[in-house]
Amino acid sequence: MNNDTRKIIIFDDDEDILSICSFILEEQGWAVNAYADCNNIVEKVSAIMPDVILMDNWIPDDGGIIATQKLKQNETLKNIPIIYFSANSDIELLANHAGAETYLAKPFDLEELERVINSVLV
Repeated sequence: MNNDTRKIIIFDDDEDILSICSFILEEQGWAVNAYADCNNIVEKVSAIMPDVILMDNWIPDDGGIIATQKLKQNETLKNIPIIYFSANSDIELLANHAGAETYLAKPFDLEELERVINSVLV
């Protein structure tokens, strides 16, 4: 694997979403890391230094808002774009409150997933 492989971390406690998103993104050449909780999030993200993070709102234990804020308060990690995703009707508000770059409402289709990820890549 060369160093040009784009890396993404998915934080979601829904195994189905993790496996579907991982499969789709790996097909497109992404190196995917998936976690069902956001414990030790700074350490997890620091070890990988992904290009993008997908963050679920209801991730154990702290929840997506606190997890996102922890990353955004970290000098080394704060510039990694975070896509907040949730089935909540007020997802835009949640994403803004968390400090995420953008959001993706669940359920989403794969074109939407690709579009949103591409929109945050520099």
